[in-house]
This record gives sequence, structure tokens and C-alpha cells, in this order.
Amino acid sequence: MAAENSAGGFADTNIHVDVKDYYGKVLKKTEDLKSNACVAPTKPIPAFIRQALKKVHPEVTARYYGCGLVVPECLEGCRILDLGSGSGRDCYMLSQLVGEKGHVTGIDMTEDQLDVARTYVDHHMKEFGYKKTNVSFVQGYIEALTEAGLEKSSFDIIISNCVVNLSPDKKRVLAEAYSVLKDGGELYFSDVYSSGRLTEEIKNHKVLWGECIGGALWWKDLLLLAEEVGFSPPRLVTASVITVDNKELQDILGDFKFVSATYRLFKVPKGNTKPCQVIYNGSITGVEENFQFDCQYTFKVDNVVEVDGEVATILTQSRFKEDFTFQPPGGPSEPCGAKPKAGSVDPFELLLQLEKQGPGSATGGCCSTKSATCCK
Repeated sequence: MAAENSAGGFADTNIHVDVKDYYGKVLKKTEDLKSNACVAPTKPIPAFIRQALKKVHPEVTARYYGCGLVVPECLEGCRILDLGSGSGRDCYMLSQLVGEKGHVTGIDMTEDQLDVARTYVDHHMKEFGYKKTNVSFVQGYIEALTEAGLEKSSFDIIISNCVVNLSPDKKRVLAEAYSVLKDGGELYFSDVYSSGRLTEEIKNHKVLWGECIGGALWWKDLLLLAEEVGFSPPRLVTASVITVDNKELQDILGDFKFVSATYRLFKVPKGNTKPCQVIYNGSITGVEENFQFDCQYTFKVDNVVEVDGEVATILTQSRFKEDFTFQPPGGPSEPCGAKPKAGSVDPFELLLQLEKQGPGSATGGCCSTKSATCCK
């Protein structure tokens, strides 16, 4: 599988070479994409994020091949890493949300994309009115973050938008992310997942891999890999259907189904499984009234909500701890929708539930239900 060597000792694979060639040389602008994957997210984009995107240089936006947005909450002053940052659109948007005291680092393996991103650093700092630069770009691989010079335990948040599926070694990606996150840090990422482990025929199909289908992970394997690496159990945030409207490709895929899903994984201590009651104080920008933490928990300001032990640990050990008041379980609390069940949510089951609820119930994600595929 190995092809050429990169700096730092990490070896390119044939997959890396193909992906770099496609996103660096074949695609010159968003319109060159061969599918309608890169569509607006199904959830409305908050006004403050829309404003931040408007300030990004047009060429950076034109050379961006991601689908939708992956923007977690509570970003002020944070250090963020964007895996597979491409032309830098999301980095420059996040630069405004973290503020001048925060910092955003983008890492990508494609020189052509990085050239575009780096060209406009000074332009954006001037546009944002910053006296010092709070964005930087690094060439490297998402499987080798420390080899690329990124320090261990140095980031508050890592984001990724439909990039992990393009890696042949997902466990190494998660392990590297865990390594460079601070204690209490979060990996918040959107990706494509399958309804079962894919066949070798599918995984070796170049078109399906390039379209972010061939490299899709079985969603249950994400749970296993996250646990092996050390993360808390993944919390499903959003999900949306991916359809492949090509008969030849569909015949190869057979009965496999695919979903675009956003998960949040935290680097928090293990062993604390005590539930508690929490009160959201409304202090997070953009979600002052309601904070949707995941598909099971939405916190309404000043309401008392009982959470399970996993969520209690995350909220008390992460950047969200100042945004909640915590108290022992047992007092009166508001129901958080249906009573959350213990264990991880099946994204395909979630979509079935949403279909039964009717139009307008989609939970978002980086692809709409009309998308052909989801790619970065």
C-alpha cells in the first residue's frame, strides 16, 4: 500500500496519492465536483456564522470542497485544529469565532489547497481587525499530527468535515486526535458511515472511495475504535441520509446504506457514571435559549434536566463546565424530550424515527437527503 515517503517518516499510501491528485489538480473550483454532495446543511445556519462566512475571501470559498458546516459551540478563546482544512474557508470562519485570543490551525496534505489558504492570511487578519495572526496552516497527514509538528495536549477542539473516511487508517486518525487534544478536549466531526462493514470490492473501488463512500466506516466500528483509543463513547449529534443515484455504483453497493452523521467525542476521565441534574445558564453565543448538545439532550435555559453519567462527566470536565449549574439527582426536573435510553444511538434508527415524525424533523449533518454522496 505504501507509495512515496513524506517528511517526518509517515508513508503515503496509494489512496493518499489519489486523493491529493483529485483535490489538488483535478478540482479547480467548487463547480468541478462531479456530484451534488456539497450542499447547504439541512439545519439553518445561525446569523453570526453567516456573517463570518461573508468575510472569507471569494477565492478561498471557491476552492473549498467541503459539504455543509461543522461548527461546535462555545468557541471563544479556544485553540482549534481543522483536519483536512483544504483552502481554509472553515479556518477563517472559525478565526472570527475564537477571537484574537484564540487560535485556529489547519492541516492538509495537499500543497495546492494550502497555497490558496496561506495566500490570504494577511488579508483576513486585516479584514477581521486583528493585530496578530490567529490562523496557521500546516502540511501533513491526519494520521500523523505529531510528526507534522503539532504538540500533544495543545488543542481544545478538533473539527473535521467528511475527511476521516478518506483515510485508510481510521484508528490512527482517532489516536492522533486524542494525543493532541487537551484533557477535556473535544473531537467534533462529520463523516459518512455505513450500515455494515463494507466488502473489499467496495473499499477498493476508486470512484466510490473518491466520493467518500468506499472509505465509510461501519458506525458500530466508530464506537469500538473510540473506546480503544481512549475517548468517551461517541455522542450522535445529527444525521441525514445519503443516496447514490448511479445504477452501476448502486449495484456494487448492494444492500448497504449510508448516512452522514456528526459525532462529538471527548477526552475525559473514565469511571464516573453518576447521573446528575444540570441547569443551562444561556451563556453560549448563538444558542442562548436552547443548546442542542446531541440528538438526545437539548438544554433550555434555566430548566433543570437530569443527565446520564456520561454526559455529566463531559459537562463537568470540558469547556462547558462554566455554562451549567450542577446538582445531585433526585429533585424535580424538566423532561428532555423522550427519556434518553442508555447506550449509543443508531443513526439509521434515528433517521427512521425522523421520517415517521414527518417533514422538518431532519437533524442536520453535512449532506441533505437529496445528496448523492458527501465529500471534502
